[in-house]
Amino acid sequence: MPTLFDSLQVGALTLPNRILMAPLTRCRAGAEHIANALMAEHYAQRASAGLIITEATMVMEGNSAFWMEPGIYSPDHVAGWKRVTDAVHAAHGRIFLQLWHGGRACHPLLNGGAQPVGASARAIADDEVHTPEGKKPYVIPRVLSDDELPGIVSGFRKAAEYAKVAGFDGVEVHGANGYLLDQFLRDGTNTRSGRYGGSLENRARLMFEVIEAVSQVWSSDRVGLRISPLNSFNDMIDSDPVGLSTWLATQINRFNLAYLHLMRGDFFQKQSGDVVTPVRTHYKGVLIGNMGYTSDEAEQTIGQGKVDAVAFGVPFLANPDLPARIKVGAPLNQANPAQFYSPGPEGYTDYPALSA
Repeated sequence: MPTLFDSLQVGALTLPNRILMAPLTRCRAGAEHIANALMAEHYAQRASAGLIITEATMVMEGNSAFWMEPGIYSPDHVAGWKRVTDAVHAAHGRIFLQLWHGGRACHPLLNGGAQPVGASARAIADDEVHTPEGKKPYVIPRVLSDDELPGIVSGFRKAAEYAKVAGFDGVEVHGANGYLLDQFLRDGTNTRSGRYGGSLENRARLMFEVIEAVSQVWSSDRVGLRISPLNSFNDMIDSDPVGLSTWLATQINRFNLAYLHLMRGDFFQKQSGDVVTPVRTHYKGVLIGNMGYTSDEAEQTIGQGKVDAVAFGVPFLANPDLPARIKVGAPLNQANPAQFYSPGPEGYTDYPALSA
């Protein structure tokens, strides 16, 4: 039976272990959204992960949802990320860039007054977004017309090209957590008609077009996809998340991706169900599990063949040497949520390694 510390072939890459670093938005890129030396230090500290998947990174200008998140839409962004990939590779790590469009989760105060865009004219309810003027309610997005969607696909393609120049080992398409591709995918936010609304095939069309475009830049064995069929984060819901998961798992096989990255639950416990079993049954590639795994559960789940690897979020945030700590059963540093999105090194690069 495989263990957390067995190697794993993930598309074109051989990972030295199955302890992956999940994408973690940390808002350290500044107002220009450019990766910097502090970010390079942070990621290099965590290079012992089997694979690092970066935080959500804007593929197109003017679509900020977090204020200080990074982008990958200009040569300056390429240069910033090249500093990061060089540092990770110097530490013998592997790193994928997560390609992301915030959709309706963006806000005019973060984007020069521009109205966010989305699948349908539904704002995120019962939540607020952090802006330079404090927390503000989300606004109703402008509905993207069908003839605008090729431009979105082109934005992802161009970002994938930039990611290649920046020295990444591959890319992950962000199709989760209520951002643009997920807004089209789930029927709680996609109420449109036409080629991109209604049926599962139509709602998944934009995601599949993005995967195809990105796979023309990178070979598909260096492309991953992240989905969250149960997660209600960003006011999301689907009428049949298990059915959606089963259908997606079957359809995604045709792309021959490096992996499928599955968030198994719901941050807010509004939706429940087993999506791991149907995805494992129908998806033929490498399956990465995510959300709330302890190291013991991850070891057991991998040993049972339910997933091939586990992506850890908060544990990696506070423990730069998480694989070493798991291997020897050492206690874990506890993360400070008050510093998750604050500027500077505190709560970012100052968590001690076990050797310290």
